[in-house]
Amino acid sequence: MIRDSFNRIHNYLRISLTDNCNLRCFYCMPEEDHEFTQAFKLMQPSEIESLAKTFVTEGVTKIKLTGGEPLVRKDAAQIILSLAKLPVELSLTTNGARVHDFISVLLQAKIKSINISLDTLIADKFHTITRRDIFKQVKANVDLLLQHNITVKINVVVMKGLNDMEIVDFIAWTKDSPLEVRFIEFMPFSGNRWTSNQVVSLEEILTLVASRYEYLPLQGGLNDTAKHYQIAGHVGSFAIISTMSAPFCSTCNRMRLTADGKLKNCLFSESETDLLGPLRNGEDVLPLIHQCIGDKAKALGGQFSGLFEHIDASTIHNRSMITIGG
Repeated sequence: MIRDSFNRIHNYLRISLTDNCNLRCFYCMPEEDHEFTQAFKLMQPSEIESLAKTFVTEGVTKIKLTGGEPLVRKDAAQIILSLAKLPVELSLTTNGARVHDFISVLLQAKIKSINISLDTLIADKFHTITRRDIFKQVKANVDLLLQHNITVKINVVVMKGLNDMEIVDFIAWTKDSPLEVRFIEFMPFSGNRWTSNQVVSLEEILTLVASRYEYLPLQGGLNDTAKHYQIAGHVGSFAIISTMSAPFCSTCNRMRLTADGKLKNCLFSESETDLLGPLRNGEDVLPLIHQCIGDKAKALGGQFSGLFEHIDASTIHNRSMITIGG
């Protein structure tokens, strides 16, 4: 098992396949001329499989593929199908733009659940946020996944003045669609111009929901990052990921492997451990994995704590979200 100094067992690995993306969301990848990692510096399919197998031998039971946008990699299908052979629950987070191109691969890999990042239900606003005019395609791909009985979770990063007024519209979507809409508090990363007054907190989200609906809390799992809720008469549900206002670090079981082969023990960790270099040199990476997780801070990468309103984002040292992999 992979265990940290606070006795938290880590059995969930998130693997970023690329820092490239076909969208340009400002809170994730601020600049159009963002320089992507050179191909030879990225983990190759055989290296991803090798590292994944090492983690699985140490007790990992769930792997999620992320990006950037994982489905823009030319060898994404090869990677998905190779990891599908491992004894893990395999899933991925995608912006949904290329799902229709990969539906047969997803079905062949027997993927049961997919997260779709979608911050607005308004086509013009989608274009403004992503700098791409493909809202109809993404929405159609959500329907396509549901038609194939794949569980869909919609990830919505909520920001004041941008999309907080759409919270009840996302809830309305769950009335007849078996979706879980996950409202995510806006988090600080390098280059995303985070300020605390943009955060829509757990309490504020629930207040907005309550203005239109009566909701009931649902029992969550041991390692859930989300707090789950149900509206009576809705076939879908909603959840809130309250990283900023009500962190859930005490039960964290997550590790993150960046596209260039660096292991991060927390989304907000300043340090990271290179696994790809040693792997290419024929070294045993297992001690490095255990050391990295053993050094994990108690909460939030050890970089901030207390009220999010008091956080100075300029003092946080981290990568941009797109180079971490979410």
